[in-house]
Amino acid sequence: MSNAQAIRMERPQHFREQPQRAADGVGGDERERLMARIAELLRERDAVLVAHYYTDPDLQILADRTGGYVSDSLDMARFGAEHEASTLVVAGVRFMGETAKILTPEKRVLMPDLEATCSLDEGCPPDEFAAWCDQYPDRTVVVYANTSAAVKARADWVVTSSIALDIINHLKAKGEKLLWGPDKHLGDYLQRETGADMILWDGSCIVHEEFKGLELEQLRAEHPEALVLVHPESPRAVVEQADVVGSTSKLLEAVTTRDEKQFIVATDAGIFHKMLEAAPEKELLKAPTAGRGATCSSCAHCPWMAMNGLRSLLRVLEEGDNEIHVDEAVAERARVSLGRMMDFAAARRRVVAGDA
Repeated sequence: MSNAQAIRMERPQHFREQPQRAADGVGGDERERLMARIAELLRERDAVLVAHYYTDPDLQILADRTGGYVSDSLDMARFGAEHEASTLVVAGVRFMGETAKILTPEKRVLMPDLEATCSLDEGCPPDEFAAWCDQYPDRTVVVYANTSAAVKARADWVVTSSIALDIINHLKAKGEKLLWGPDKHLGDYLQRETGADMILWDGSCIVHEEFKGLELEQLRAEHPEALVLVHPESPRAVVEQADVVGSTSKLLEAVTTRDEKQFIVATDAGIFHKMLEAAPEKELLKAPTAGRGATCSSCAHCPWMAMNGLRSLLRVLEEGDNEIHVDEAVAERARVSLGRMMDFAAARRRVVAGDA
């Protein structure tokens, strides 16, 4: 490995303290009342609900019931851009709302809570990232979707975990040297899988970084028949034990298509709703987050995703606030890097369809 490939930015994380509040749980008659009223308002406001796999199951159920969509960030962006609704309601974290606004500037984009952010986004301040990129003018800048609009505007390419390997392989084949940000674990995985010349920003996801390699090894010994599913934002010691590594969509696909009956899952526990909905006969085990060096006993859920709830969604639809705005100059530049990913994904689908 070259010196350039081995470099890491040594810097502290800059994300804000984790939120202490989360979506209030509701049940029984109140849950059904809230869901019925939200569905009514979605129709009245010409709005569609798009929810990430990591949000509360009630929001995922509501999106499905009302003609919305539940998926990972790439498909959320695609669905929002293609849907005819004039208003998109994005249940997720702020960068997802910004991405929807960038790709569909003519639409109104609302979120249940504008403070729902992401540790990767917060750990990659745009000014610092731009200054870092300026040190390597000969390198192509590739950023993960979990970043602000301003960081996307500085990038040449944006990728999600579901398409990152394909794009990095594509750029490597063209002989390009890369700057990667902000998730160092995902970057390390991509670098090892592709052999690309990459310099990595030192960021990480507070959820996935808590999965523990030693404790996962012990859990595997207790459940030797279980298939291990790992999101590549996890540390190398966890990724190296995986039977399947990939995006939330890929992990969901594994649960529904593989013959195994038991799965150890190393990603946000919000995905369990769709996994159990699709394969109720399967048994799902959370990969361990406790153990030596842990900062909590069960970190497998994003605290910012948990800020999305039925009550906050209802309030947004009733009051029409919490609208996402992106500076047009920033959006125009970010649209280029996002557009490259969307065009690449569309071309890739056409090739797959042609081969079929």
